[in-house]
Amino acid sequence: MRIVLLIAAASVLLAGCQSGQPDDLDAFLAGYDILYRDLWRLAEGARWDANVDIGDAASAARIAAEKEFAEKLGNAELILTAQEFLKRDGLSFEQRKQLEYVLLNAAKFPGTIPETTTALIEAEAAQNERLYGFEFSVQLPGEAPRAVTANEIATGLTGAPDPAARRAWWEASKEIGPSLREGLLQLRDLRNETAGSMGYSSFFALEVSEYGLTPREMIDLMDEVLAGLMPLYRQLHCWVRHELAARYGEPVPRRLPAHWLGNRWAQAWPGIVEGIDLDALVADKTPEWLITQAERYYTSMGFPPLPAGFWENSDLYAVGADSERKKNTHASAWHIDLDQDVRSLMSVEPTFDWLQTTHHELGHVYYYLAYSNPDVPFVLRTGANRAFHEGIGTLIELVSSQTSYLRMIDLLGEDEQIDHIQWLLNQALLGPVTFLPFACGTMTHWEHDFYEEPLPADQMNARWWRYVGEYQGVAPPEPRGEEWCDAATKTHISDDPAQYYDYALSSVVLHQLHDHICREILHEAPQTATYYKRPEVGAYLREILRPGATRDWRELMVEATGGPLSSRAMLEYYQPLREWLEEQNAGRDVTFD
Repeated sequence: MRIVLLIAAASVLLAGCQSGQPDDLDAFLAGYDILYRDLWRLAEGARWDANVDIGDAASAARIAAEKEFAEKLGNAELILTAQEFLKRDGLSFEQRKQLEYVLLNAAKFPGTIPETTTALIEAEAAQNERLYGFEFSVQLPGEAPRAVTANEIATGLTGAPDPAARRAWWEASKEIGPSLREGLLQLRDLRNETAGSMGYSSFFALEVSEYGLTPREMIDLMDEVLAGLMPLYRQLHCWVRHELAARYGEPVPRRLPAHWLGNRWAQAWPGIVEGIDLDALVADKTPEWLITQAERYYTSMGFPPLPAGFWENSDLYAVGADSERKKNTHASAWHIDLDQDVRSLMSVEPTFDWLQTTHHELGHVYYYLAYSNPDVPFVLRTGANRAFHEGIGTLIELVSSQTSYLRMIDLLGEDEQIDHIQWLLNQALLGPVTFLPFACGTMTHWEHDFYEEPLPADQMNARWWRYVGEYQGVAPPEPRGEEWCDAATKTHISDDPAQYYDYALSSVVLHQLHDHICREILHEAPQTATYYKRPEVGAYLREILRPGATRDWRELMVEATGGPLSSRAMLEYYQPLREWLEEQNAGRDVTFD
């Protein structure tokens, strides 16, 4: 039956290709949409299997499905036909968008260079096995080496009591890098070759084209976002380095030692604010409670309960370091059939980070369900842009950490007094203030250089740490040579490449949406408002989610918030904190470069 359906869809599509007349545009798009849906379902299902049970059999099935996807959607005749249709006048926004997605999908795995496309598919599958099949180990001071999971590394780095133990956990997190180096270089060359065959200067250029931007324009946009944030970031960085130096009995450094911070990439700085132990709030909860409470947040806003298939098919909980089954440990949401088959891949444990992550991932899932409606073609069943998808998830992640919500679900007692500046400080340490220098600065600039220059193999680690120092004000415990590949320890570098600016822009999107919701719908302060049990917020969000990519994201942002994309709301959210930090840092040099 599957083969019959694919042949029928391909026949309709090829008929549109062969005639190439304006009257046949709708037939071409309809045929492509059917074919895309069926091939996506097969490929995404195979990718899911390869991520939940890493091994040769699942990898081979993934390769076969992706080859079929590439062969059918990347063929030369389809590409030429879409290009010809795009030259015609009078196209609607939706028609033009569909044709652009035809070409974007083809550009990822173009059938015009089949040998390169096959090599890329196989290389990505092999790198995926290396990335998620790696067996981590740690040797803490005075202890023998032992096997650990990625979750245990994250927890150990946050909770280690002294710099020596933190350094051991940090170094354990970097051991995977060298095993990924050669595979990453191979992927870079293959990705650039496929993008080049479609007229792009690099794979990075292909990915940013979805925003209608060039690589230089995306870098300029990242620099613009950072320029507005840096006065606050420097104040926060200065306060933290003085705080931690006093805590560890060390001289105040100009750049923060990477192992002092409770995150492998210094993209968040947990555990610094004393008196706020967020993990303690959920220590007595089960992983099941965390994920069901996240669902309750959405249903309290008027969203429907998750489909039964979500619970039947998702892979939500951690596997032990000694388990024979290896899985992708990075949290993700999946839209298997571009309809109601939605899933999540997580490793939920009772920590506050996982409380936020469950709320975040279900944001993606509810976005999938919202645009899975008859008004949205399958090929446009995605976010208004990729940053919107991340922004919706991170928006709910933000409000899931508000004290008002935590009191409503009895994680905070009504009589527990909270210092709101300290709470805002903790949000800044865990949220966009520490994240954006990593996302806009280190990640986006490094990936730009890696693909666009392309960055020479003997400069990969030096360039990485140059950007970590320049943008984040962070330094390794000791110099890291080219025998390491520390960029590759971030899973996105291999598995979700040249898109990390999505997360950066999502921080701007979410604060702009949040500011509008708080001021125009809830009439509450953005720093304390919650959407829990507020169906009017759910109704507002569904209007944004339902169109998928059938609307121009710029117009959608103006309609939803009253103005174009701007970081103003984010900076205003943290203004009370900035004023407090400036008082604390009076007389100190806040620079780190």
